[in-house]
Parts: sequence; C-alpha cells; structure tokens
Amino acid sequence: MGESTDSFFQKVYEVARLIPYGRVTSYGAIAAYLGLKGSARMVGWAMNASFSAKEDIPAHRVVNRNGMLTGKSHFGSPALMQQLLESEGIEVINDKIVNFEEYFWDPVMEM
Repeated sequence: MGESTDSFFQKVYEVARLIPYGRVTSYGAIAAYLGLKGSARMVGWAMNASFSAKEDIPAHRVVNRNGMLTGKSHFGSPALMQQLLESEGIEVINDKIVNFEEYFWDPVMEM
C-alpha cells in the first residue's frame, strides 16, 4: 500500500479505537469525522485491512448506516462479529442491530 493509504487507514483505526464499549458507529460517520464525507467505502476497506494491523482494532463496532453487519464476512467466522457485539450488550437479529440509534456513537458529535 502507498504511504497515503497507510496514513488514511491509521486515521480510521484511531477513530475506531475511540468507539466506546457497547456502542457502534458507521463507516460514513468515521469518514465524516475525518473530513471525507462520501468516503464510507474507503473506511470499509480500512476496516477490512484492520485484521493485519499490529494493534487491536474494534472492527466489530463499525457497521453500515442502517446498523447492518455488512463486514461480518471478514471476521473468520460469520458469527463472530455478532458474538462480539452481543458480548457488549448489543442485540443483533438477522445481521442487524436492534434499536441501532440507541447504540450509535457519532464521532463528529464528540468533537
């Protein structure tokens, strides 16, 4: 990867590490926080690559804008993302967070 891609990914990981236990955010919210509204897909690529990062990244706390576990296939086991969220008290049914708004953490609001 190029230096700018690595830098972007590191910024995404820094934001992901800020997500509180028992809360989730979206790819788009992270992109907006980084001043790159409309770059949710790039955040998704960064989260997919997070499994090879040296430090732990709570990738399970990043979902799509509707609360769907769209990244679950990148966790090795299709059920792992849901299990991690449920271990934090977040209910998931049919790959979607129940009461998504209740658990949503907006990094932009934390600025």
